[in-house]
Amino acid sequence: MDKENHIGIVAHDPYLEPFEDAIRGRHDHAAWKIGQLTQGGKQTLSDFASGYDYYGLHKVRGGWVFREWAPNATDIYLVGDFNDWKEDEKYRCKRIEGTGNWELKLPTKAMKHGDLFKMHVKWNGGQGERIPAWATRVVQDEQTKIFSAQVWAPKKYHWKKNKFKPSRDPLFIYECHIGMAQDAEKVGTYTEFKDNVLPRIIKDGYNAIQIMAIQEHPYYGSFGYHVSSFFAPSSRFGTPEELKALIDAAHEAGIAVIMDIVHSHAVKNEVEGLGNLAGDPNQYFYPGERHEHPAWDSLCFDYGKDDVIHFLLSNCKYWLEEYHFDGFRFDGVTSMLYYSHGLGEAFTNYADYFNGHEDDNAICYLTMANKLIHEINPNAITIAEEVSGMPGLAAKYEDGGYGFDYRLAMNIPDYWIKTIKEKKDEDWKPSSIFWEVKNRRADEETISYCESHDQALVGDKTIIFRLIDSDMYWHFKHGDETDLVWRGIALHKMIRLVTAAAMNGGYLNFMGNEFGHPEWIDFPREGNGWSYKYCRRQWNLVDNPDLDYHFLGDFDKAMLNVLKSEPKFNLTPVQEIWHNDGDQILAFERGNLVFVFNFSPTRSYSDYGFLVKAGEYDVVLNTDAKEFGGNGLADDSVKHFTNFDPVYEKDGKGWMKLYIPARSAVVLRKK
Repeated sequence: MDKENHIGIVAHDPYLEPFEDAIRGRHDHAAWKIGQLTQGGKQTLSDFASGYDYYGLHKVRGGWVFREWAPNATDIYLVGDFNDWKEDEKYRCKRIEGTGNWELKLPTKAMKHGDLFKMHVKWNGGQGERIPAWATRVVQDEQTKIFSAQVWAPKKYHWKKNKFKPSRDPLFIYECHIGMAQDAEKVGTYTEFKDNVLPRIIKDGYNAIQIMAIQEHPYYGSFGYHVSSFFAPSSRFGTPEELKALIDAAHEAGIAVIMDIVHSHAVKNEVEGLGNLAGDPNQYFYPGERHEHPAWDSLCFDYGKDDVIHFLLSNCKYWLEEYHFDGFRFDGVTSMLYYSHGLGEAFTNYADYFNGHEDDNAICYLTMANKLIHEINPNAITIAEEVSGMPGLAAKYEDGGYGFDYRLAMNIPDYWIKTIKEKKDEDWKPSSIFWEVKNRRADEETISYCESHDQALVGDKTIIFRLIDSDMYWHFKHGDETDLVWRGIALHKMIRLVTAAAMNGGYLNFMGNEFGHPEWIDFPREGNGWSYKYCRRQWNLVDNPDLDYHFLGDFDKAMLNVLKSEPKFNLTPVQEIWHNDGDQILAFERGNLVFVFNFSPTRSYSDYGFLVKAGEYDVVLNTDAKEFGGNGLADDSVKHFTNFDPVYEKDGKGWMKLYIPARSAVVLRKK
């Protein structure tokens, strides 16, 4: 087959040719399903994904209307503050004939803003109190810890910034969690984040925040990944209007807001969640062996059901339209793609992605979700958290891809952890480092990162803690540093710089890690006496000029500024200039920036030569500068001129000679 006749991702990667039929089959499946759901194009995918306008509780002219999809139910009552939590014929829903939908219409006086309520659902052989699946406000009683839906009909929020276009050149993401973003030992709020943390993020130079744990979840310690109410922003952190005010303030400051969305599974809880809404455990979830996730103690959505697709696609649209989120980081994509959830699989060759163990329903759903999101907002951002390396995930739909804008470069943090744990400093190989930070598919953009929230949890370690360990507590004050501390400070900066500099889409940092936050994250639980001591961010550390944390924070800010200073940084190729594993030296360029790294722990080099574009260069960043906690061994005010070499004159190149101290990196810009 001629290259022109191949589907896009195969044309870009000839090694995929043996699997082109499977790739086309997946694409055709998605196209067929889109056609079915849009009635052959009579409506848009966005029109289809408007379930939240129909289901749930709505204030309408002259009263209220409530609807729920519960095909297995035999009776549904609304019970709540408005009827003393007792069944009342006035609050009895009626099944809409010929459907699985139930409806209740009420006069205005039947309930009021702030009332708590639930459904009392009956089915053949059982009954129970349930929170409506489409509830947009769910609260927990502080004393009883019981969750209830809440009537929520305040004055409409007035957006200060109605239209917003994210900056993507490059995308600098600050991953954050509202509840643990404060210094105080408590659950933080949307408003506190807006007032106290957002200004820090703006000042540090990030242009996007990725917020975790937005969808309501019964257990705080799940980090928001065991969702119960998919349309309700977590009330632990405040009201819906306070979340909107946070997003509004971010947009006013030029910051995109990405939501960590969980469509890969759902919490098993029946009273709070979807686990057994109306006597049918499989209403939303796969039956049989595929019902429960074997590793996550949760339930797996049935992506083959149109009603489930309607629920999930409507969920995507809801957060975009109602809250003005700028896109999503889809959690657990690997788990969705494979019947095995990717557990125990090596994924060593392309055949592993096309051997019949893939969930075509989930692949179809993800493809449609990306189509929908970009139909609603062409500037929206979608990111896949995916570890298997499935080809085409972040390729265009038209090319046979699944349509994500980016995929997380999950190989990079794994590589850094393995390197720090298993290799002596003198065995770090620049060739290996360079390969890992730029190892990606040519037709897919990635989000590079050294560590995310995953590496900050109890049972794991952040990079700074792996490098310094307990000396963080005793020797992180100016003048009291040990060799281990100096090493950690130096490598922390170098690891971040080489990772960010080689990105091809974006760079992500988890809040506090930029300045080397010393504590792991341990959510309140029985084992720690329900303490919030380790479930917060100690901003006082980076604010203290007597401690070393600010060196790392200042460097992170300077690094982002340098990378943003190169126009169209994402479009500039990463071109290797030199590497020598014996010397532990790496050099590469992007546009007019030259990045030079000396990973040797003991050897400094004077007059180390590189062939670069001929001309004059200024030092714009040095990890060894005193302002970043370094030794300041080089004079960064000195201009660097290339030396003429007739052999390379025709290529426009000359020799640059540099002094490169041990364990340091420098960035130069050609004038």
